[in-house]
Amino acid sequence: MCTANKNIFYGKAPTMADTQKYDKILDALQQLMVDKSMSNISVSDIASKAGIGKGSVYYYFPSKEAILDALIRRNYEAPLQTAKKLADQTDIPPFTRMAMLFQACRSSAAAFLKQGNEKNRTITIQESAYLHQKYLNYLISELKPNLAKIIRQGIDTGEIHFDYPEALAEIVLIVLGVKLNNTFLSTTPEDCEYTIRGLISLLEQGTGVAKGTLNYLNAIEP
Repeated sequence: MCTANKNIFYGKAPTMADTQKYDKILDALQQLMVDKSMSNISVSDIASKAGIGKGSVYYYFPSKEAILDALIRRNYEAPLQTAKKLADQTDIPPFTRMAMLFQACRSSAAAFLKQGNEKNRTITIQESAYLHQKYLNYLISELKPNLAKIIRQGIDTGEIHFDYPEALAEIVLIVLGVKLNNTFLSTTPEDCEYTIRGLISLLEQGTGVAKGTLNYLNAIEP
């Protein structure tokens, strides 16, 4: 899949060679993270693993942090693109689209967890928190506008009664992102279910929807 950002090529469409090198760099970092923490991985390590010069890495990315950000974007591209499309499918009821969007959120979280479980080393609390923050920041920034758009559409049709769609979207995504990931806070299935039940109750009371409307949140598979 072509994942290169046109911005790094000064507005020009990247060539096949460009995208291949770009993806090699991301692949290299992902492979290195199986055995090393981010703090112990250097740009030289990434270049060596990718089989390219260090200068080539800096041509595509200004820093190691930028490579990690790009890797996160690539890993969660498919479910988040699905979520974006849902915001425009107004023929589907708002709450149905919200359920589908949350499942996309859960899918990307599952991908994050799978990566963590495949590592051949013990991940420290600090590294787990750091990676989770990266993941959560990206997830919220990408999903929040789409969820807020769906909420606004529900407000317009009278199905949702709430004055702050963007705030509501962010609150829901933060709670789901933190509790369902189990990487930032240690969460048992029982704790997760209890928290989601509380979220459902809060949302139903705050948005004026019928009791039970949001029970699908508890049905989202981990």
